[in-house]
Amino acid sequence: MRLAESAGLVEALGCELEFIRPENVRKPTPGYLLSGGLLDRLEADVKGHDCSIVIIDAALTPIQQRNLENRLGVKVIDRTGLILEIFGLRARTKEGRLQVELARLLYERSRLVRTWTHLERQRGGRGFLGGPGETQLEADKRMIDRAVGRLRRDLADVQRTRRVQRAGRRRRETPILALVGYTNAGKSTLFNRLTGADVMAKDMPFATLDTTIRKLELPNLGDASLIDTVGFISDLPTHLVDSFRATLEEALEADLLVHVRDRSSDADEEQKQGVMKVLFQLSDLAGVDLPPIIEVWNKIDLVSSEVREGLEAERARLADDIIAMPVSSITGEGIDFLLAQIEGVLDQGRARICARLTSKDGALRAWLHENTQVESETFDDIGNAELHSSGTRVEVGRLATKFPHAADQFSRIEDVQ
Repeated sequence: MRLAESAGLVEALGCELEFIRPENVRKPTPGYLLSGGLLDRLEADVKGHDCSIVIIDAALTPIQQRNLENRLGVKVIDRTGLILEIFGLRARTKEGRLQVELARLLYERSRLVRTWTHLERQRGGRGFLGGPGETQLEADKRMIDRAVGRLRRDLADVQRTRRVQRAGRRRRETPILALVGYTNAGKSTLFNRLTGADVMAKDMPFATLDTTIRKLELPNLGDASLIDTVGFISDLPTHLVDSFRATLEEALEADLLVHVRDRSSDADEEQKQGVMKVLFQLSDLAGVDLPPIIEVWNKIDLVSSEVREGLEAERARLADDIIAMPVSSITGEGIDFLLAQIEGVLDQGRARICARLTSKDGALRAWLHENTQVESETFDDIGNAELHSSGTRVEVGRLATKFPHAADQFSRIEDVQ
């Protein structure tokens, strides 16, 4: 899996792959990662193929990266640097460029190493005991920190805008669905099939980087909002997740997550675990529970009839744990069944809320208006209100988390039959 994925990432960057080779590094060295014969063979291959860049599919320390560049005589980047380069090529919107720039600066800051003492200013302080002044390294860190602060403020504005947009969709009583999945699992192709959009969908990693939202017409429930998110990948660095948090929070705020899996891939199970790891990481960062998840088993047009039979047996065996739908985003097979299942999940588990509120419950009342479907609200002579609304089980759970001491305000919370 990892070898083919690495080759795909290199090709997605637009580079011509001269050679690729897995190495068993039993004892990584602090200076080069590789040592002995492995390093000698890499040096010979780089010169023999006249390479201009070397990509190490691992996390390199700044010292290792610098030493390898000096030894090999070419530019060296690690897995994080490779992903950042691809992100930089794919970002189209202002938000996407902000997120890529933030991730790049956080990465570059970690690359700054105390290497050249001649970059110190001559002396600091007064008299003969003054120590060295500010180094160029410290000045670079301060400059990057200022830029990071500016980008975080800009992205905070993006997050506020997105919250306003989400609140607007909720006021229109529009269900929100988010497509998530491993990169190149077919999310954008499925997105185009479901919405009639024309989002770029190519057989390459990270074909989609900028979040796209389109209207989805459900057969019985009517309009819904469908979100196409950036693809996940294994060993995604923490600061990349943090940088793209403004985009990925769309998924956490959805009523339903649609996890698109490439069931034609030999690495499908590993990819699923990678996606779930990132989702739990996002959940911890945001401090919210994950929405309900259903799985789309995509690309069944690429598997044999024997594999299909195995998938059906697996689906029946897991029926009590997950909802899974085999589909082909290319041919349209299974799409109608998928829409019916989505409707079934969205229509399940809604709860009707009846709350008695006083003038002191302004925050609770505002939250109910923003996050649930308010059906009626009546006031008595002294300003107390009785509010009736309905919401999903996820919303009810968030209500209990947000207002843990407000149980007395609710005369009942019951499932809608």
